[in-house]
Amino acid sequence: MTGQQGLRTGSTPLAVRMRPTSLEEVAGQRHLLTPGSPLVSLAREGSGEAGSVSVILWGPPGTGKTTLAQAIARSSGRRFVELSAVTAGVKDVRQVMDEARSTRDLYGVSTVLFLDEIHRFTKAQQDALLPGVENGWVILVAATTENPSFSVVSPLLSRSLLLTLEPLSEDDLALLLDRAVADPRGLDGAVELAEDARAALVRLASGDARRALTALEAAAVVAASPGGGADAGEPPVITAEIVASAVDRALLRYDRQGDEHYDVISAFIKSVRGSDVDAALHYLARMIEAGEDPRFIARRIMISAAEDIGMADPNALSVAVSAAEGVALIGMPEGRILLAEAVVYLATAPKSNASYQALDRAIADVRAGRIGRVPNHLRDAHYPGAKRLGHGKGYKYAHDEAYGVAEQQYLPEELRGTRYYDPTGNGYEREVGPRLERLRALLEGKPMPKRDDPE
Repeated sequence: MTGQQGLRTGSTPLAVRMRPTSLEEVAGQRHLLTPGSPLVSLAREGSGEAGSVSVILWGPPGTGKTTLAQAIARSSGRRFVELSAVTAGVKDVRQVMDEARSTRDLYGVSTVLFLDEIHRFTKAQQDALLPGVENGWVILVAATTENPSFSVVSPLLSRSLLLTLEPLSEDDLALLLDRAVADPRGLDGAVELAEDARAALVRLASGDARRALTALEAAAVVAASPGGGADAGEPPVITAEIVASAVDRALLRYDRQGDEHYDVISAFIKSVRGSDVDAALHYLARMIEAGEDPRFIARRIMISAAEDIGMADPNALSVAVSAAEGVALIGMPEGRILLAEAVVYLATAPKSNASYQALDRAIADVRAGRIGRVPNHLRDAHYPGAKRLGHGKGYKYAHDEAYGVAEQQYLPEELRGTRYYDPTGNGYEREVGPRLERLRALLEGKPMPKRDDPE
């Protein structure tokens, strides 16, 4: 089979044709496929055995949830039934349960029910699954891209193993692409895949096997078409340029381990710091489109919130942390919406690095040996003999004093009067500065500035 015949144009999609028939063919998810693991045991049990545990597979799109369910059913000789929560209702679920019970009782064959997007099922629909799962009529393999703790009812969750799938690595995706080019089920050698094209497809896939194979199939059709650049009698070669034209998407020169990775993240952070929201969004888009790990982006956003905005807008850190947690819960591509909101907030917020610079000054003193002993009145006085040593003597409880601030020395004697934190006049620090002057006056027993309320 050569040329267009190997492409099987108009037939079943390549991603479906290349779906593994056994767990041995599955790429990635090695942490779930070790010898003796629940999935491996489930695939190897005889079709007549009872008591097999149901599982919920949680992970991003294209990580192999459907593949694993089908491989389990085929490897174990079980009957396989697939339902989608988008189209199935309670009636469909009950029909599957009845058929599964009959098949088990009449023929001794158990049924694997694969339920895609279980998070779309209502509580009533999920409750309809419980009798079949609890009585062993079906082995439920449910898939979801959302956190099951929030989207699956507790009784069903407690009766199932929760297994987390990870995005496929670049090596896993490259293996899948090479296999699809050579395998008779796939392109059967009808095309060749250049190194730069493979790297481009891996980047575009962002850990999603289905996306990688779909893009490969589109590129193969372009390469094999008249004018695709194939030499007479030779298989057409898929190049990076063909990939770009096939998916109608510019290919970014972006190596996650190379200079471009560091250049783009550097420009991103500096754009946020410089309050250029448009530039910040541009570099955010470049990272997302290049398949950068969204968790890496979220971590950098959190650091920027503390380093560059700081006390000028303390809420910036809460926004950044919330975005990071949200991305971890919902994944991509929807996670990009949360990242965008955080980036816009940070880029347009007032800026101050005073708090972390204050810590750096304090660290510099500590490293230089400017430490001093903790004043006696601040030392722990709760253990036997502490009071005899004078620990805690003369300590003033701040809440007993006016304004909740006691005239008292907290720094070691050697550092008396040292100032580390110097707030700017930006954002919230406009209020912090005058308040800090009044607090320091109270601590040192000096006359208060004109306002007598430290708040």
